[in-house]
Amino acid sequence: MEKILDKKQIDDWIAALTDWDVHAPVLDAGIWTYQPVNSAVRLDHPNTNQSPKGFAFPQREIFFSFEQIKGEPPRLTQILPKEQRHAVFGVRPCDGRGVPRMDKVFTDHVEDPYYNARRKNVAYVGLACNKPPSPNCFCLSVGGSPVSTDGLDVQMTDMGDRYFVKAITETGKALMSVAGSFFAEPAAADQKQVKQVHAEAVAYPQRKINDPDGAPAKLKVSFNSPLWEEMARACIGCGICTFLCPTCHCFDINDEVQSKAPLKGQRVRTWDNCQFPDFTMHSSGHNPRENTGARLRQRVNHKFQYFHENFGMHQCTGCGRCITGCPVGIDIVTVVNKVTEHAG
Repeated sequence: MEKILDKKQIDDWIAALTDWDVHAPVLDAGIWTYQPVNSAVRLDHPNTNQSPKGFAFPQREIFFSFEQIKGEPPRLTQILPKEQRHAVFGVRPCDGRGVPRMDKVFTDHVEDPYYNARRKNVAYVGLACNKPPSPNCFCLSVGGSPVSTDGLDVQMTDMGDRYFVKAITETGKALMSVAGSFFAEPAAADQKQVKQVHAEAVAYPQRKINDPDGAPAKLKVSFNSPLWEEMARACIGCGICTFLCPTCHCFDINDEVQSKAPLKGQRVRTWDNCQFPDFTMHSSGHNPRENTGARLRQRVNHKFQYFHENFGMHQCTGCGRCITGCPVGIDIVTVVNKVTEHAG
């Protein structure tokens, strides 16, 4: 299904989605974040500061509550995600490509009921990039495209005063059908223009990983390279790089005690971070990644070697957030290029 939508009617489309909670990028205190909206939607944004992965994999979620009363068996109450549908507008192609990578981990590799309960209720309405929204974009180097439809239910392309809107999935068709009266059929000139816009987007210069296909093997032989420690000297272990990433999925599970008499609490999953010093700390006190070089190596190798070995694709989608957000200027493109070049 391919349609034309006048930009003035995007609010009408969103208003018609009465069965969905609609979210879109909103500029708040200088930061673009996904927030609930019902009108005045702007899709002229650069990429959001944080990816939309939290809709299916929230930063914090409760698995169950527990209570232990003396003399009675413990009580466990499972807490499953609410059955609420979310339509997320303005998702850039790099973030769309993050969706199937997260699915690989939480659906294909192992079935996570909490992730899947949310995932089935999220629809991603993508916005193609007419030009890179960040100077640190490099989606083409990792097999992506500024006009990729991977992971999206709908793709929108900005064509000046209107959008070319294409349904990718059955969910996407349903989203568009709800507001069918606001859409028009594309003319031959529209089809020609969208192809031109997409061609120009793909041709637009980006940053580049020099040998992405050879990276898995070259990173593997560079495990003990002194370059890791050299390039990680500035790292302060803040974890911004992975918290902003659309595909990082490490988590921790803790019991949060709310009272001790009687014992009450919750078991909670929260995002964790391989750049934290205690991420791999053993109960014995031994830490196999005790320095920042080993932790940088883990992050880069996970993106470009380990995930590739497990699933046949790079985990990185080239959004560049980790580069833009790093307070000390560590650059994953530079790191991969330098290590792989020295590997020969």
